[in-house]
Amino acid sequence: MPQSLRGRLLLVATFATGAALIVAAFAIGHVLERFVIAGIDQRLDASLGLMASTVRGDGSIDEERLTALQPGFAPDSGWNWRIDTPRAHRGSIDADQFTGPLLPPREPERRHRGRDEGETARPTPLDGQLSDRTRFHARRMTVPTSAGPAVLLASAPRDLVERPIRGALTPLLGTLAILGAVLALATLIQLHIGLKPLDRLRRTLAAVRSGQDVRVPDDQPRELLPLTRELNALLDQNAAQLANARGHVANLAHGLKTPLASLALELREGGRDPDGTLAAHVARIDGAIRHHLGRARADSAGGARPRVPLAPAIEGLVAALSRIHADRPVTATVSVAPDLSVGIDPHDLDELLGNLLDNGWRFAATRIAIDAAAQGGIVRIAIADDGPGIPADRRDAAMQPGRRLDEVSDGHGFGLSIARELAELHGGRLILAEAAGGGLIATVELPD
Repeated sequence: MPQSLRGRLLLVATFATGAALIVAAFAIGHVLERFVIAGIDQRLDASLGLMASTVRGDGSIDEERLTALQPGFAPDSGWNWRIDTPRAHRGSIDADQFTGPLLPPREPERRHRGRDEGETARPTPLDGQLSDRTRFHARRMTVPTSAGPAVLLASAPRDLVERPIRGALTPLLGTLAILGAVLALATLIQLHIGLKPLDRLRRTLAAVRSGQDVRVPDDQPRELLPLTRELNALLDQNAAQLANARGHVANLAHGLKTPLASLALELREGGRDPDGTLAAHVARIDGAIRHHLGRARADSAGGARPRVPLAPAIEGLVAALSRIHADRPVTATVSVAPDLSVGIDPHDLDELLGNLLDNGWRFAATRIAIDAAAQGGIVRIAIADDGPGIPADRRDAAMQPGRRLDEVSDGHGFGLSIARELAELHGGRLILAEAAGGGLIATVELPD
């Protein structure tokens, strides 16, 4: 049995269509045979009626009338006739050339009734063959006489029945073959149309998995509605579990990030860690925590991330940071297409862009420019400021956890590292470069 539904339905339809065509061929052949035989029987019965008029009530044959009617008994070659009465025998062929008994068995001491006693003669069919192996189809009639029953036989070659049937079978089989081809084409069209909802459901699930949709639409065929409801219930359950896991991850991140940052800063002051051993341990702990938090985030997401519109998210962050850094004369310009979106968790997007924008606001002199564009399946978000920038040989170090290149600002040195880790977690990267006209431009590349 094929593994695909299309193959199974096609196999069943092929067998069913083939069986129906075979049954139809036999049924039509049988009807055609009965129709041909009925026509021949009418002719034979007419001959038997004429032959019966030559049999007298005493069992003798009216020779004069028989001679007058004889040319009409066998007008075609192969048509034969015979009259057998207890007193006479006439025919175009001898009785011993027919197979089987032509006369019914005599019953001893039976009183034979004449025609005037009300017995009715009725033709009956008879098939057999002659001594030369010629098959025939015949009609036999028994006429009661005072001397006993008279048997009348009129036969036609069996080939007269089979020849029209053979002649009709060739176009019949051709017609059935054409019908089978039409039914096969109709079956393929039916399968194509009937299985379209499954293909549409597959594309919908692919869109859900890629984050383009969050649920499977309910406008499905009636047979697929139970499956659709179960899939949506599963998606809701996964979303609830994801939200729960994300909440634990966020709580753990906030609970560990600040104490570790504070410990790292205290170790740098007052000669508490002269050889840097404790700072190295803290860095390893911080790296391990961030690594496992990233793994937990990725596993919780399960590959299905929603599409987040960029413009509203960036505008909301710009508005919030403008209030937080209201004491700094910085102007932010946003150039993002309203229909541009990216596949990332909304919380991760806020944290990623929030850290970059916060750094830009801290170091910008007068302006920050935010641009975003999609190209070749990649969304690039560029945040440029006109601050002092970062030297090329120190940019990699700036993205390491806890590394502060400027000891004057009040940051903890984790903003760029968090942004880089979030970008890499979602299959992207963070690039630091010199902005046009001076300053720093931080470019985040994320899969479209």
